[in-house]
Amino acid sequence: MSDELEHVSVERVEKYLDITRRARQKATPVHANGTQQARDLAVMMRMADDYASDAAHFLSIGDRVRAFGAINYAHAWIDAGVKLGLLDGHGDDVLFTLP
Repeated sequence: MSDELEHVSVERVEKYLDITRRARQKATPVHANGTQQARDLAVMMRMADDYASDAAHFLSIGDRVRAFGAINYAHAWIDAGVKLGLLDGHGDDVLFTLP
């Protein structure tokens, strides 16, 4: 087994899948539907959802390295939405890098 796989356990990936799921549920849009900001946010959240789905898929086929990378990308999209003021992180500095 390579060194990479020894450090990326199933439990670690599952932990980050859960953290990202909680972040996705907690963060709420700041701007009204129909605004450019809401459209931009929809693109970002689609990217987050796609990467989270990819992470789950990679984990299901045993590719823990790609799963870990994908879930971190997913969380980064959500975190960027908070950082840019498109999402409200509700003061949670554990799930988000707050502005």
